[in-house]
Amino acid sequence: MRHLTVLKPTATAAVVLATALALTACTYASQQLGGGGTDGASAPSFDPSTVAEDEAIAAMLPADVVADGVLTVGTETGYAPAEFIAADGRTPVGFDIDLVHALGAVLGLETEIRSSEFAGIIPAVGSQLDLGVSAFTITPERLAEANMISYFLAGSQFAVAAGNPEDVDPAAVCGLTVAVQTGTIQDEELDTLSAGCTAAGDEAIDILRYDSQADATTNLVGGKADATYADSPVIAYAVSRTGGQIETIGEVRDAAPYGVVVAKDDAELTAAVQAALQKLMDDGTLTEIFESWGNAEGVLETAELNPAG
Repeated sequence: MRHLTVLKPTATAAVVLATALALTACTYASQQLGGGGTDGASAPSFDPSTVAEDEAIAAMLPADVVADGVLTVGTETGYAPAEFIAADGRTPVGFDIDLVHALGAVLGLETEIRSSEFAGIIPAVGSQLDLGVSAFTITPERLAEANMISYFLAGSQFAVAAGNPEDVDPAAVCGLTVAVQTGTIQDEELDTLSAGCTAAGDEAIDILRYDSQADATTNLVGGKADATYADSPVIAYAVSRTGGQIETIGEVRDAAPYGVVVAKDDAELTAAVQAALQKLMDDGTLTEIFESWGNAEGVLETAELNPAG
């Protein structure tokens, strides 16, 4: 639900000893949570060559995309297991990355993944990018800027250090220090919650914002934050990759669909992508992709264009 974002790395206790050490720990944690582990969880798991081109759907593409032959997709590669960098330090992997390659195969196009800052992806769709695929939760604000086609249902969830040493109650977050990824829905929600705290005479939430969920998770492990708040699949993955250093707390909140982002004025590309997504749902490919990342239960059955919230 990339609303309030989540991070993905593992960290060491040294992350809070000094600024220089903190920066080093963040980098290391990002590598570990985002694909630097040795358990094979970060290895590309989907082979797009198994997906055949659908000529009827490919014929729906606009002429300029056909002429280019490449589907250019923006993503922020710091949000495991949705999109992150593998252990080789170069290759984007994750369920959204597999989805992009499958879409390209159905459309008969090569795919180019462009690692981008999360907040800048949607503004670039239609000019520098054909699509945005980066665990974007569908919201009214985003629908005002672009078309969005639903494919996966996720919610928001808090995580804390193992054993909940700060006795965090997700229903009472005033005064807490919460790490979050900048530009996510969770980021926006924390702002709203914090304003409610001050309006009620309580202490505001100390919101620590990071460019990647990996850094947010790192600072939770290191003790700088009381909690982190992110999409439920991201939190679940971070828990699994930190070796028991963090745990989920509370229920999954406000479930909403992720959407593939297409330019508002590009009706042809929107229709082609929607048809390709629906095909991947109907033939089971999308479920296969998400199952390999432990998140098959969130796959939707209908690729809906601009669903109302």
